[in-house]
Amino acid sequence: MKPSADLSPNSYAFETQPLVKPTGFREYDARWWFGHPSSDKPPELNLLGVQALGMGLATLIRQKGIGQRIVVGHDFRSYSLSIKLALAQGLMAGGAEVLDIGLALSPMAYFAQFALDAPSVAMVTASHNENGWTGVKMGCDRPVTFGPDDMAALRDIVLSGAYETADGGFYEQIDGFRTRYLDEVVSGIAIGRRLKVVCACGNGTAGAFAPDMLERLGCEVIPLDCDLDHSFPRYNPNPEDMEMLHTMAAAVTEHGADLAFGFDGDGDRCGVVDDTGREIFADKIGVMLARDMAKEQGGGQFVVDVKSTGLYHTDPILKELGAQTDYFKTGHSYIKRRVRDLGATAGFEKSGHFFFGPPYGRGYDDGLLTAIAVLRMVDRNPDYSLGALYDELPVTYGSPTMSAHCADELKYGVVEDVVKDILAMEEEGAALAGRPISATNTVNGIRVTDDEGNWGLVRASSNKPEIVVVVESPVSENRKKAMFEAIDGLLRRHDAVGAYNQTF
Repeated sequence: MKPSADLSPNSYAFETQPLVKPTGFREYDARWWFGHPSSDKPPELNLLGVQALGMGLATLIRQKGIGQRIVVGHDFRSYSLSIKLALAQGLMAGGAEVLDIGLALSPMAYFAQFALDAPSVAMVTASHNENGWTGVKMGCDRPVTFGPDDMAALRDIVLSGAYETADGGFYEQIDGFRTRYLDEVVSGIAIGRRLKVVCACGNGTAGAFAPDMLERLGCEVIPLDCDLDHSFPRYNPNPEDMEMLHTMAAAVTEHGADLAFGFDGDGDRCGVVDDTGREIFADKIGVMLARDMAKEQGGGQFVVDVKSTGLYHTDPILKELGAQTDYFKTGHSYIKRRVRDLGATAGFEKSGHFFFGPPYGRGYDDGLLTAIAVLRMVDRNPDYSLGALYDELPVTYGSPTMSAHCADELKYGVVEDVVKDILAMEEEGAALAGRPISATNTVNGIRVTDDEGNWGLVRASSNKPEIVVVVESPVSENRKKAMFEAIDGLLRRHDAVGAYNQTF
């Protein structure tokens, strides 16, 4: 049956027809508003739509000539288990061999592809999105996940009702996989320093995994919002949001901790606060880790997203060590694929997705492995705290990742207009925020840099109805503010752009 894009809840049609809103197929994963009792927003997906998604995914995998074994797991939300089972039912109808690892982190599902010899994965998660959202992270070419071409192909199959049923489907529940995953994560890791660590999970899925992992490594763990509670009573489990970071910083100060880790809703991202209570943005943590790995490996190739600090190109230590950095598209699927294709040592995103290639990992994003990399770095520098290592970096003035509301149907057009405006200014030699433009990067929206090294980024969010803005200055807070005001001024030409979720 061909899905509908709009069905009313509490109706016969809603209970008998698949609902799948087309905008849920994003650039590299799928996200839909499933509904929440506190909201009047109509759902974009129902369980029959999830079943259709499963049949479409099984059809796509078969068309690509890939084996039918597929790992499924789900995050901790009140509705995620039912969504996963509907997805599994659709996959089985399409002939897939479903291996269910249960409640899981996304990196646990990626690891299961290797451990269970399954080429494909479908992880039910809305990551850090607010309650009411759901989604699926998918892949069939480990360790990478779907990009735009695969997502477009899946969308076309599902929305046209062109999915096919097939024989051979079955379901197997994999017991005890949590232990197997944690054993893998800590294998061969020895931390000599007894570190006091705040472990913040925002009551999300990572609370069932991260504290145990840190204790196994010999850390003194201060749990912070680690009890599973899918209402997220204090804040969303998103280590890029200042509310979570501020809470982590307060806990570090209260307990005299050496550092704090904050994990997002599905455990593939990690945020960090140092021993002084400073909230270190993930791109700066990436520079520190790049220094550490480049020293250990004698150089290295790194991949970072366009939201990240300019220090990857200008840091004198990385230059001295011969490290090379490639700025690429934001998005876990893009960076993951780029790390694999370049054979990179690691990839870093400002959002906190870190990807570790051999010998550190298998190339996928894992928040627990990120925490281990930070612990190893601190452990190998016994005369330094994390804060002291951070103080070794050149000073820049960076903003958090700021998002302004803009409808999914409009956001790409708005960003395209801003790109045209800035490129026209560059061609005409016009100033931006009072300085001449020295470089532009249009791999993902536009990142514009002036002659002082101040830069600003505008891009459309791949997961939410938002436009993302990031700015940084190596000069001063005032220059950072001026760059933001210039970028924001271009956006405010469009009535479709709403208020920011946070500013600096």
